[in-house]
Amino acid sequence: MTTLSVETLETAEAAEAAAQSVTVELRVDGAWVGVCKLGQLTPGRGAAALLPDGRQVAVFRDRGGALHAIANQDPFTGAYVLSRGLLGSAAGRPYVASPLLKQRFDLATGQCLDDENVTVAAYRTRMRRE
Repeated sequence: MTTLSVETLETAEAAEAAAQSVTVELRVDGAWVGVCKLGQLTPGRGAAALLPDGRQVAVFRDRGGALHAIANQDPFTGAYVLSRGLLGSAAGRPYVASPLLKQRFDLATGQCLDDENVTVAAYRTRMRRE
């Protein structure tokens, strides 16, 4: 059993409050678009977000705190599921593996690592403190 001190809890609460004041933004069609608060992203997991034009994106916060975003639609099945995929890395490059057929997509470029003819859109990301 782990015991947490009051100072540890206060530090965790302060970090969570700070994360709620940071907006995650994506570069979409030449403009920065806010998609969620940093505190809504769990490290090591993805989340789906809807862009103003109706496109779905998969936004990831890796365990190191880096942000990544790609289109959420799996091009092999047509299902909007990439945000639910597993994060990993190959040759130092972060990727997400589709939860359906397990194809891996480079999170920086959107390139499928298992089929060089397939790519999904990749988006630049940034954090903006409010």
